[in-house]
Amino acid sequence: MTEHAPDHWHAALRHIRGGELTGRTNQTTGMTRLEAVSGKTVGSTKVWMGQTHVAPQTNSGDHHHGEAETAIYVVSGNPVFVFAEGEKEVRLETEPGDYVFVPP
Repeated sequence: MTEHAPDHWHAALRHIRGGELTGRTNQTTGMTRLEAVSGKTVGSTKVWMGQTHVAPQTNSGDHHHGEAETAIYVVSGNPVFVFAEGEKEVRLETEPGDYVFVPP
C-alpha cells in the first residue's frame, strides 16, 4: 500500500494494489474474503471493500456487517441474498453485473 501526501482538499489518499489484499479477516466455510479497504487496512470507519470468492451452493449463515457500509458487485454466478425485512424473509436474486448495497 502506498500513501500520497495530502493537499488542501483532502487527507492522504491510500492506494491498495491488487496483490496487497489480505485474507486476515473473518472467514466463512466455502468463502474466501480478501480485504482491500477496511478499518484494519486503511483506517476506514464505515466502508469495507474487498473480494469474496464463494463456492457454489454456499450459505454464509446469518450475520451482520456491523457499522460497515458494504457494496457488492457480482462478477460471476447468481448469488441469492436472503435478509429479514421486519418479520418477512426477502430473497434478492442477482446476476453478473449487479450491485448490492448492504447498509450498516
